[in-house]
Amino acid sequence: MGDELELSMMTAVFEARAGAEAELAAVLARYVVVARNDNGCRNIDLVVSTTHGGRFTVIEKWGSPDAARAHLDGAAMTEMARGAVPLLATGPVIDLHDTISAHDLA
Repeated sequence: MGDELELSMMTAVFEARAGAEAELAAVLARYVVVARNDNGCRNIDLVVSTTHGGRFTVIEKWGSPDAARAHLDGAAMTEMARGAVPLLATGPVIDLHDTISAHDLA
């Protein structure tokens, strides 16, 4: 239970260009699969908004703040950005979070 205090969360919100929703979804889905293998990754989920068409959110849980920061400069993030940026209506919103209530379910 003590290691829960070191968890770090990251969110990234992406707004697809009109007509690029399926292509962006594919880029992000590939990223999620690849990034789950990065050191310190506890979980990554990809969700799509039901109230804002073309808005995707990636929710990531990392074993430590250092692991999350290292991931930001890693190959999975770089490859995803290269594929996603041309498909976006606006720049992504990426945020690192300190956890207040977050844990892994066994």
